[in-house]
Amino acid sequence: MAVTVSPERDTVATPVQRATREALYAGAISLGLFVLFIGLKTGQNISNELVLTTRWGLLAAVVIATAVGRFLYVAYGQPFLANQKITDVATGLLPASVASRFFQLPAFIVAIIAAVLLFVFNNSLAGWVGAEPAGYLQFLRALAIIYVLACVIYYFRAFIHANFTKLGIAALVLYPILVVAVLSLSAWSIVGGLQGSLKWVDNFGIQILIYVMLAWGLNIVVGLAGLLDLGYVAFYAIGAYAYALLGTQYGLSFWILLPAAGAMAAFWGVLLGFPVLRLRGDYLAIVTLAFGEIIRLVLINWREVTHGSAGISGIPKVSFFGLMSFNVSDPNYIAKVLGIAQSGAYYKIFLYYLILGLCLLTAFVTIRLRRLPVGRAWEALREDEIACRSLGINTTTTKLTAFATGAMFGGFAGSFFAARQGFVSPESFVFLESAIILAIVVLGGMGSLVGIAVAAMVMIGGTEALRELDFLKQIFGPDFTPELYRMLLFGMAMVIVMLWKPRGFVGSREPTAFLKVRRAVSGSFTKEGHG
Repeated sequence: MAVTVSPERDTVATPVQRATREALYAGAISLGLFVLFIGLKTGQNISNELVLTTRWGLLAAVVIATAVGRFLYVAYGQPFLANQKITDVATGLLPASVASRFFQLPAFIVAIIAAVLLFVFNNSLAGWVGAEPAGYLQFLRALAIIYVLACVIYYFRAFIHANFTKLGIAALVLYPILVVAVLSLSAWSIVGGLQGSLKWVDNFGIQILIYVMLAWGLNIVVGLAGLLDLGYVAFYAIGAYAYALLGTQYGLSFWILLPAAGAMAAFWGVLLGFPVLRLRGDYLAIVTLAFGEIIRLVLINWREVTHGSAGISGIPKVSFFGLMSFNVSDPNYIAKVLGIAQSGAYYKIFLYYLILGLCLLTAFVTIRLRRLPVGRAWEALREDEIACRSLGINTTTTKLTAFATGAMFGGFAGSFFAARQGFVSPESFVFLESAIILAIVVLGGMGSLVGIAVAAMVMIGGTEALRELDFLKQIFGPDFTPELYRMLLFGMAMVIVMLWKPRGFVGSREPTAFLKVRRAVSGSFTKEGHG
């Protein structure tokens, strides 16, 4: 067992003693941090007076959970991880990994059976055991499904690692089809499957892909060029309002306004780039933050054009390249043209494949640009701006192209967001959105497209999954809203990633241009005065 020797005293602290001390420290720190956020809640009564509500029980639960978690990690987690690196003297082998002991075949079979049974009898659970236990059983079903997927990923990890990109694209393409098929089998009706798929395709499909596209666009500015941009949501807003205004005022098609919104956002990206050419680090972040707030305030106060805080409604939907419409009243409505049952799921599925195509376009353009001279100039600028200038690279053009390209993809995502929502307002483009997008880039790994996509899926998908945890209200009370704690999850994820994966989930800073074959250097270059 590992022990700790205190330099002040000649005493030896066991892991349990050290864990107890650190657990008390963690509990005290969490008490100081959360007493105002969790212990006290402000509201207003019918007379519009401020009312202060105490939640000491919830605060105590959080503090105790923090202290117990720290105790278990220090007392048992750290010694266990240390023992995993010690070779057995008798066999000369390292201990079996945690994953090999956790993902066992019997447990895998039990999880499959539990998931199938709970899925088949999902509609009857509330009548058999009651509403409250049914919520716990649904949560158990979700855990069983997650365990089964984790086992599949573990057992086929070599194949998945070798073909990750192809498998990911295939899964994204088949996702709506699989959702509709599974829900149709559950409801024994195709119409029921289509209606039930609205939430899963929209909240867990389209929503995640929007943030993937935004994060990939910001990755060009932050991850490739190394320019910290805290006002990226401004380009998102410009694209959304460009489509909303031109679509409602002039009735132009989405397919015309999509490139127009991207071009307009790129134009404003260049305008932002000019004032910040000589700025770096914190100063650049402050200016870009100010730019994002300026755009938001303009949208609020320019009421003659933007309608202020009321926003713009009645934004036209996207048509299927002008051939079919998704409005029920139109003569070329998709259900009338194809002779199928009416459903609002058709539009959501079409939007899903549309944003998926835009994401793939963003990834393709980013990969190709990285291999061109402009992409290599971005990477040189990221590593060292002074060395970049000494190599003869025009840093002005390099920064402007980075801002313009990243802003263009933000404008594309904004126009799609306006078409999807049918309504835009300044409340959708606050600084918190920029912070979330930047957090996704950092968590995924700056410069890594795959890592950013995984981070968006985990963080945005996890936030949406919180809405499904209704059984938590039975534990913490009917007023408990799990989705409001999404920023706490962001903070926890960032701390965990920074401790164990400082470069992100799939972080990579390898240059795109390097010699793959060793070449001999002529002796004439290594003489005195030449090298």
